[in-house]
Amino acid sequence: MRLTSIKLCNFRSFYGKTPEIILANGDIRNTTMIYGSNGAGKTSILNGFTWVLYEKFSAAFASTEQLVNKRAIAESQPGQPVECSVEIGWEHENIRYRAKRGCRVYKNQSDLIETGKTQLTMWLGGDDGQWKIPNQLPEEIITQILPLSLHQYFFFDGERIEEIVRSHNKAEIAEAIRIFLGVEVIELSIKHLKEAKKSLETEFKNIGDSETKQLLTKQQKQELEIETINKRQTEINQELEYQQVFKKEVSNKLRELSAVKELQEKRQNLESQRNSLRSELKKTRENLKKVISARGYTVLLTETTAKFREIFTDLKKRGELTAGISREFVNDLLNTGRCICGADLREGTHTHFHVKNLMRKAGSSTVEETAIRMSAQVDEIDKQAVAFWEEADREQLRIQQLRENLNQVELELTTIEEQLRKDPNEEISNLQKRLDEIESKIDELNREQGANHQELSHLKISMDTLIKQISKQKQNEEKQFLAQRRINATQDAIERLSEVKNRQENQFRLQLEQRVQEIFSEISFTPYIPKISENYELSLVENTTGIEAPVAASTGENQILSLSFIASIIDKVREWSEKKKMMMVPDSSTFPIVMDSPFGSLDANSRRHIARTIPKLANQLVVLVTKTQWRIEVEEEIVDKIGKEYVLVYYSSKPNCEQDFIELHGERYSLVRQSLNGFEYTEIVEVERN
Repeated sequence: MRLTSIKLCNFRSFYGKTPEIILANGDIRNTTMIYGSNGAGKTSILNGFTWVLYEKFSAAFASTEQLVNKRAIAESQPGQPVECSVEIGWEHENIRYRAKRGCRVYKNQSDLIETGKTQLTMWLGGDDGQWKIPNQLPEEIITQILPLSLHQYFFFDGERIEEIVRSHNKAEIAEAIRIFLGVEVIELSIKHLKEAKKSLETEFKNIGDSETKQLLTKQQKQELEIETINKRQTEINQELEYQQVFKKEVSNKLRELSAVKELQEKRQNLESQRNSLRSELKKTRENLKKVISARGYTVLLTETTAKFREIFTDLKKRGELTAGISREFVNDLLNTGRCICGADLREGTHTHFHVKNLMRKAGSSTVEETAIRMSAQVDEIDKQAVAFWEEADREQLRIQQLRENLNQVELELTTIEEQLRKDPNEEISNLQKRLDEIESKIDELNREQGANHQELSHLKISMDTLIKQISKQKQNEEKQFLAQRRINATQDAIERLSEVKNRQENQFRLQLEQRVQEIFSEISFTPYIPKISENYELSLVENTTGIEAPVAASTGENQILSLSFIASIIDKVREWSEKKKMMMVPDSSTFPIVMDSPFGSLDANSRRHIARTIPKLANQLVVLVTKTQWRIEVEEEIVDKIGKEYVLVYYSSKPNCEQDFIELHGERYSLVRQSLNGFEYTEIVEVERN
């Protein structure tokens, strides 16, 4: 999982729609720094991630029921909805995701606030640049990528990180451990099987009940939904055509400006390349599917073909595939009573006795011919298996090359767009902003179109099911018998999975403890040893006298212990992710860490060691710090890893507030400023890097 962006709208101190925060995700410069004073919104950004993904908040996030920006509420009219949302983007296993969680609040006539339910929406990005709604529930997809019980180890408040070692958190730690072992998946399977068994038992009782009228009513309702969606799809297609025309007009205006003519022509060439690469990538992926569909089965027959050759060789050794005179030929001679030489073969004669003895030595021509023919077919299967791997590898390499080329083209396009946005010529920058708005509208329409297409697909499947149900509403004993067999099979699966779960839960703890000890010794100067009890309580002990004794650890030591534990957790998550990998599935062991104030109670040496260690913990970092936390020793260790930087400018409603600033790369950036409208709010400013 590699985070790409976060965008907020009326979320806590962030008024209106904020600029999208693009997160660094390079191999070397993988760190995004966000600077802000206390109360400016650092914790809100941290919780923006967890709210979208899990609808959870950190302990320091007060008044969780008050998510909507106060200024936005104050400026709204009674009954007018105020939108609050956070949208994040990420990539996982070469698939792009966007997830948005939002809610609405209303003021009534008495100025009381009424809050609606939150809603989570997810989109998947295709190789063709289009977005669609996934078949699975968003919560299920998120759980498969990074489960809820693990999120606190990847999104955490550094000032309260030592809470991980508290004994009251042992249940959460144990829950995380079960995920590493695959036990949570087994438990989920058992739960689903029990639900399936209950459903089967209900079906067993109700088979044959007539529900035709209800099904017909449901069919009519779905037909109306399909008609409505098709009408909206037509409207979207028209709107997309209009937007493409607008985009072409604005692009041509940019091209006519001599100052950026060359740059605009380059962009149009790059856009053409991008479209071509997307088309080629889609075609190559289809080719790979065809290869797998046509010859993928051959790689699963290796053991079978080897077994056939073993049987074939054994039959030849035993003489059962003897070449020469066949049993069928000898049997024909005996039936006719005369040999090909003219001798009498009537039963009881001396010649009959000798010819009949040939039956024991002769083989069956039918068996021999069949075996030889099958041997040739087996050889062909093995050749096809080799050819399959060669072609599959070739297509996979082609897909990888196309992705790399596409990423490079998109990077160049982003650079050009950024250059045009910041152009000192106001006409150029305004045209680019207009293009950004058009692109945003096109993206929004594509998402809606993808969601509608997905919904139509679901409705069609549902309609087909309804039609079948309507035509098959009758009771029969055979269905009841089948339902009973399914119930028995489900119960057997539950018992077997329970046994596997019980065995796996008796392992693992010592491996995790050893890794925590290794990482703790790298960071801390103390001789203390981390321990994990059988109940998963995390503690420190010393062994200076040869006898282990508990240590009354300081807050700083507990922070180091907690970070060590998090690092161990991440290692195990990577191992767990590797185990999930299957044939031709790309690496999924990439995970981010988002940390709010990770240097809280540490001394200078510990701060330096933590700052040095943090970039090693994960493939991507988002660090939220105050000016005082961004000290020399921290900056020296992290500066070479920084790819993106942002400053949170807090506008205080306090009269005559004391202004503050931070100096970055020789430039001054405001941290606290006086609000001119009587409301407190926060702006996001990107730091210009040399």
